[in-house]
Amino acid sequence: MTRQFSAGRLDVKSFAEDGSSLHGEVPVREFARIFAETQGRAVDSQVAWSAQGELRNPGHVNPQVWLHLKASTELPLTCQRCMGPVDVPIAFDRSFRFVADEETAATQDDESEEDVLALSRTFDLVELIEDEILMEMPIAPFHEICPESVQLSAVDDGFEEAGGARENPFAVLETLKSGVKKG
Repeated sequence: MTRQFSAGRLDVKSFAEDGSSLHGEVPVREFARIFAETQGRAVDSQVAWSAQGELRNPGHVNPQVWLHLKASTELPLTCQRCMGPVDVPIAFDRSFRFVADEETAATQDDESEEDVLALSRTFDLVELIEDEILMEMPIAPFHEICPESVQLSAVDDGFEEAGGARENPFAVLETLKSGVKKG
């Protein structure tokens, strides 16, 4: 009998021992942080994902638990040049090694090239997918060529009048000096 696994509460060790896989699609609106980045424009967008468990060195005293995760989507973001909407493809393909606890994960993550996470019987794979997509998102998304010409200067007609006539700072100093009594 094969075990059933859920992306929201994944027993990572059992998943890896079975060499199991999961895949699915999740609407972007179910990822609160990603949906906020799209300013609510990703109503129909989906995140397609797949996960594969692997147990390396199964005959060893401490076999390594691995999770291989892929996901992709296209997000409607705001172009930082023209401030219009731009569809940005996002994808990642990562492998994670799992260790016994958070302390070990923190120590080994700094020392190793792979991402190291703590084992859990209730690991939230969907949350990991959201975290990884957020890290893949560009800081300043933009069109290769904006659909409308971009205004590269700012002019405020009232700017010059608002400043008014300013006195020469040296003239102000001269009046201060002449007002000082010599004693």
